[in-house]
Amino acid sequence: MHCSNPGLTVLGLAACISATTTLADAQAASGLSLSRDSIALQQDGRGAPGGRGGRGGMALSSDTPLAETENLDVYPAPPEGFDVARDGIPHGDVSIVEYDSTSLRLRRMLRVYTPPNYDTNRRYPVLYLHHGLGNTSTEWTERARAPIIVDNLLAEGKIEPLIIVFPSGNATAVRGDEKQGDRTQAAYGEPYHRDLLEDIVPFVESRYPVYTDREHRAIAGMSMGGGQSLNIGLTYIDRFAWIAAVAPAPNTRPPADLVPDPRPLEQLKLLWISVGNHDNLIRVSQGMHAHLTSQGVAHAWRVDTNGHDTAEMRQSLYHFAQLLFRE
Repeated sequence: MHCSNPGLTVLGLAACISATTTLADAQAASGLSLSRDSIALQQDGRGAPGGRGGRGGMALSSDTPLAETENLDVYPAPPEGFDVARDGIPHGDVSIVEYDSTSLRLRRMLRVYTPPNYDTNRRYPVLYLHHGLGNTSTEWTERARAPIIVDNLLAEGKIEPLIIVFPSGNATAVRGDEKQGDRTQAAYGEPYHRDLLEDIVPFVESRYPVYTDREHRAIAGMSMGGGQSLNIGLTYIDRFAWIAAVAPAPNTRPPADLVPDPRPLEQLKLLWISVGNHDNLIRVSQGMHAHLTSQGVAHAWRVDTNGHDTAEMRQSLYHFAQLLFRE
């Protein structure tokens, strides 16, 4: 596995030292289980970044730290204005497109970011970026300001142009009814996995000038979307070379199930996990980090001072975007 930052090594260094909590501990400690995943696991997201609120009467963020910060020397707080739209720089576009999902037998929608100076005569790497439970892809495109962050990084020369696909992680969502309040557990699991692999990826590759090899394909997400990214990415390493999970939720499969053998993960270019130390679901991230560390799997690990919120999304995207598609 490739680690482009000298702060990332396999064992013994700060980037790979943490708690030894298992996912079962995480679910028990947070009062959540997969069978209760229909309650709120995702922040409202409409308030100021860093807010401590939640949905369904459950706070997803703690008023007090639940762990120490880690690796902020390697991945410090982004500079002021990193997520503010700037005048005088080129801007990408976000469009809504529809596709026919044969696996779901529905006509569905995607939001797609194309970079400034988009050119159909060149090829781009592609990132599939997933939202959290009870939200839609606008969580990334609007509240987390992903297009603005990426525009700014491109203008600073910190990343290369890419296409970002923002799917609906809810397999029942259609245009005009994006199911923001729908917490049907089954809709976020295997049905969506099939939709992504069998319908979304082929559709994107037929419509946009993207590379079609795994080395130019990344999967990432926040909360429920972080769990989806780990579940899909670690199961289909032959499809994705870059995986990033931001504050993954308890829909994440047990680490030992996802990584029974560490050797296939040597094919990964990046495995990123980040979480805030005010996140009441932090033990899910800690459990995955601990298992990867015990198995000698190189991965990026960042714990900052955010909660389960859009501030965590923004800061994490700022950092992991700069690691994607680099040799």
